[in-house]
Amino acid sequence: MKKYDELKVFCKNTNEYLNMDGGETLIELYETIKGRLDLKGEAVCVLVNNKVEDLHYPVFAPKHVEFIDIVDNNGYRVFTRSLCMVLYKALNDLYPGKRLCIQHSISNGHYCQIKHEEDFLSPEVIDQLKQRMTEIIDADMPFKRRERLTVDVIEMFRNQGLKDKVRILESVNQLYTVYYKLDDIIDSFYGPLVPSTGMLKVFDLIPYENGMLLLGPDRKNIDQVAQWEPQPKLFNAFTDYIKFNDIIRLGDVGELNHAIRAGYAPLLINVVEALHNKHFIQIADEITRRYHEGGARVVLIAGPSSSGKTTSSKRLAIQLMTNYIVPKVIELDNYFVNRANTPRDEKGDYDYESLYALDLEQFNKDVTDLLAGKEVDMPTYNFKTGEREYLGKKLKLEDGDILLMEGIHGLNPELTRTIPDEQKFRVFVSALTTLNIDDHNWIGTYDNRLLRRIIRDYKYRGCAAKDTIHRWASVRRGEDKWIMPFHENADAMFNSSLLFELAVMKNYALPILQQVPSNTPEYSEASRLMKFLNYFEPLDEKDIPSTSLLREFLGGSSFTY
Repeated sequence: MKKYDELKVFCKNTNEYLNMDGGETLIELYETIKGRLDLKGEAVCVLVNNKVEDLHYPVFAPKHVEFIDIVDNNGYRVFTRSLCMVLYKALNDLYPGKRLCIQHSISNGHYCQIKHEEDFLSPEVIDQLKQRMTEIIDADMPFKRRERLTVDVIEMFRNQGLKDKVRILESVNQLYTVYYKLDDIIDSFYGPLVPSTGMLKVFDLIPYENGMLLLGPDRKNIDQVAQWEPQPKLFNAFTDYIKFNDIIRLGDVGELNHAIRAGYAPLLINVVEALHNKHFIQIADEITRRYHEGGARVVLIAGPSSSGKTTSSKRLAIQLMTNYIVPKVIELDNYFVNRANTPRDEKGDYDYESLYALDLEQFNKDVTDLLAGKEVDMPTYNFKTGEREYLGKKLKLEDGDILLMEGIHGLNPELTRTIPDEQKFRVFVSALTTLNIDDHNWIGTYDNRLLRRIIRDYKYRGCAAKDTIHRWASVRRGEDKWIMPFHENADAMFNSSLLFELAVMKNYALPILQQVPSNTPEYSEASRLMKFLNYFEPLDEKDIPSTSLLREFLGGSSFTY
């Protein structure tokens, strides 16, 4: 006899209603229909009413479900989190008491260290950890989801020596907390895990810098481990900020929440803003040195969406002027080819992010003429007509002038192919988030930038969060093609993240994200962002200066955009 009459779930994968008795988990349903699902591999999680849940989700009422593999962003996060818990168990099995810190993503993997023991991770130790991980995966151990009173979970984490998790849970006001049990250890994540370790066979663990790199599958070929390559400049940019976090003793959200509640926010804002200013000064001084040595006539500033390129270029220009160098700005958008000649993407739409949406020949000719001391008639692109116009705007470089250009292609050698390398100074700008929720839960740099863009689009462009989230995948694809392959070409990297910014953006982002309808696919991303923002103690913006890079997104900037 059925427990519930007419209990049906709608499965998006098969586009049909399916009968359930009630009380079963979705993994049971998956096992009966997986042969009919168009997935690249095994399902690792499921969207239930457009929220990510683990496959052991029990069904007691009608639901809308969609089974997800690791090709999907949500599925890949689930796989990665699960792999991190296996690494933690392997370390705990072999070296009890060591503190694993998963710091940030880099080179298609996640960089990990043993906290306060930089010399511990020898190649031999990493090989031992990898072997133990393989044994755990081969044993196909279940990840058991549990939910208990937060006060009880805090005590469990305290007994296991996870002080960082105690700190974050003590700083948030939630009655119950979800955690996962794997054999004899427990851990918590701000998202679900796979059903069992046997699903995690494609991975690698390799020495990287003074730590190790945890690699999952290549999402284009899920049977192979993701390819990696050294990224020393990007790594150093992360490391500089991690050292700063350690010095001021703010490495995770629990510590940030405590600082805000203790009234240290104004001091924190001043110190972090001073760090930004210090880096702008250092970059300007290096440009100045190279300028006076006969090079650095062209400054190129590039970075992904919402990295703060515009404010960075304006603040860098100010510092250059204090060094008696006058920046003359060229807007790359004015070199768009006529719309009829714009390349199209795979969907047939105009691809304005393509390098070849720019008139490279004319651009290089004009820059070469400017560097030769000639006066150049500068173009203006008419976005209404889709054509380039010449409106009598002239530009000439005088003694003490330097060209400054901001755009996504600035680090691509093809953009400035006729300009000698010694005359270029390239700056890569991105929000490299170094604040973790706890030792095992990092905050993705993409999330930081997405929240900036959601706020800016809503505030200045009248664009709902749903639409920004919908376009984000396309933005990311463009970045991966046109920006990220070239960041190691940079002469300087500027980390535009601010240690306090997510606490401030919480006040702006939550009301905007709450407007995303729950019956849309974008709701899964909105709900995920809202969940991790709720870990932050909110911080008022009143102490943020008008020159802050964050003002580009919040408003109140003294710069004109």
